[in-house]
Amino acid sequence: MHRRDFLLSGIAGLAALSGLPGCAGRGAGDIGGLNRAWLFSAADTPRGDHLIVGGNRQGDVLFRTTVPERCHGGCHHPSGHHAILFARRPGRHFYVLDTRSGELTHHIAAGEAYHFYGHGVFSPDGTRLYTTMNHYPSGKGIVRVFNAANGYTIAGDIELDGVGPHELRLHPDGNTLVVALGGIRTHPDYGRAKLNLDTMAPALLLVDRHSGAVQHRISPSHHQLSCRHLDIGPEGIVVAGFQFQGPEWEPIPLIATLDTRTLQYREIQLPDKAALALRQYTASVACHEGSPLAAITAPRGDQVLIIDRLHSMHLGTHPLTDVSGAAPHPSGFVLTGGDGSVWDLPASGTSPVRLNHHAIRWDNHLTV
Repeated sequence: MHRRDFLLSGIAGLAALSGLPGCAGRGAGDIGGLNRAWLFSAADTPRGDHLIVGGNRQGDVLFRTTVPERCHGGCHHPSGHHAILFARRPGRHFYVLDTRSGELTHHIAAGEAYHFYGHGVFSPDGTRLYTTMNHYPSGKGIVRVFNAANGYTIAGDIELDGVGPHELRLHPDGNTLVVALGGIRTHPDYGRAKLNLDTMAPALLLVDRHSGAVQHRISPSHHQLSCRHLDIGPEGIVVAGFQFQGPEWEPIPLIATLDTRTLQYREIQLPDKAALALRQYTASVACHEGSPLAAITAPRGDQVLIIDRLHSMHLGTHPLTDVSGAAPHPSGFVLTGGDGSVWDLPASGTSPVRLNHHAIRWDNHLTV
């Protein structure tokens, strides 16, 4: 089957996959509503002000909320009433905002000796928020649990027996956290410096959110393949994006899939020239909930890649300047770039269409 044919068949699979658990999650609610924001992102202005931006499906900006530090990723509360954005690593706060007005309702500190890694996820009922954090005196990575029903007080910690947890997602079973363990030790005293490149131990982790037990740990093929970002489809297949900390000239796979039903882990090897064009860096990962497609952005390489996650197959690449954020919607993906652009990428396989442009620099992630 040709790549374009497969992309078209992905749309045909919308109905077949729509009944799977979790398929009605992201993108199925107020798509493009004019009164309530659908997507959120951190952004910076040309003069360096830090923002949290709320927008709609058409790429319009509905509000801009100023915050004192640069933010990174976020998560949407299941109720739809508020969203959270985390300060960028090594971030000391997260911000809770009303999705209609953009008003900040909470401003939560990481606490002494801890910092956030920029990502979090809610429990299905919205009462618990799970965030990746660093205890920087020891270098231990944890998932901290906040009680979202009680003003985001601390409810407990999950120790991961590893360093540098980054993005995490909730498995469609509602009970398992999928954690990208980057393996890189950092300390706020040294900014964003990477302190242990020779001894990195990155992994994908499957963690029971109730007991805190690490059920499975899957390591990539190279110890310097830092697992940073991921998403998971409703069928339970994880797509992970990596950032390679080794030589720039080494053509190493930066995208992998993990079938959580069978624990089959597969890295997607691109031709050497295509692999090196990514410049050893991926940013956002987004799984389409109604088809087998996933989008992975590579802003340093100015491109977005589309894969078939069911078969761990690269389907195509689109050149887009500094493309970084990615999120699914029913007929494809919305993408943002560091130049202020907002694009629509149809799942039909046609080229991206620029929806809008704003005088801001979008950060690496979109929250829907």
